[in-house]
Amino acid sequence: MLQHRPIVGVIACGREVEGEPAQAVKHRYLEAVERFAEAIPLIVPSNQSEANVADIVARLDAVMLTGSNSNIAPRHYGSDLIGQAPIDDGRDGLGQALIRAAITAGKPVFGICRGLQEINVALGGTLRDLRDSRLAGPHHALPDVSIEEMFAFGHEIEVSANGTLHRYAASDRLVVNSVHFQAVDRLAEGLVVNAIGPDGVIEAVSATNTSAPVFAVQWHPEWRPQGRPHDMAFWHYLGEAARAQYMPAPGSEISL
Repeated sequence: MLQHRPIVGVIACGREVEGEPAQAVKHRYLEAVERFAEAIPLIVPSNQSEANVADIVARLDAVMLTGSNSNIAPRHYGSDLIGQAPIDDGRDGLGQALIRAAITAGKPVFGICRGLQEINVALGGTLRDLRDSRLAGPHHALPDVSIEEMFAFGHEIEVSANGTLHRYAASDRLVVNSVHFQAVDRLAEGLVVNAIGPDGVIEAVSATNTSAPVFAVQWHPEWRPQGRPHDMAFWHYLGEAARAQYMPAPGSEISL
């Protein structure tokens, strides 16, 4: 019998292409879902009505929220601050609605970098901008470096005992890349810390009371994960969670 592959919805970001609005997802996220999670990536445009999310989630086996260079607008977590550009209002709104709808439907939700921050905000937490403090240096490479240098920049994290990350990574300490300016300030109720980085910055979280996994990391496991067992394990975990939810359509089973 052929192995059915689950479908993972990957949220897109608003971008400008050839002078007009467009939707975009970097290939490395899509390729990681297909190659390492052994699932089918399906792009979810963020320029659509939030009323669509229940119908979208019903057709997916898991949801993944990618990293992005955009910052979450502070108004989404009750702050009067203006926030630093770039802001992606479409992704802010649809992403949070998608997270809540997936949790309600019992579908797995995974986040990377901005995705972790979105999950925290969607569940009632707040963020801080590290550029407002001395913490920007330990968590992001200097401006104008190459993409290779940017993702080579990293630090060590301390993994919480008995958490989800500890179970799949099987280590008390890991070295991860670090490419972010926003970070968790107040952790949302229902989330627990899975790892801490320099100066107490939260590096991984998971949910405690959802019917399917909700898990997110602050670093980028999609960036060339081969050779880093903990990053490969992230994708294996995502694939396993999505397959646990997989329900083939009637009549779609194929036997050899």
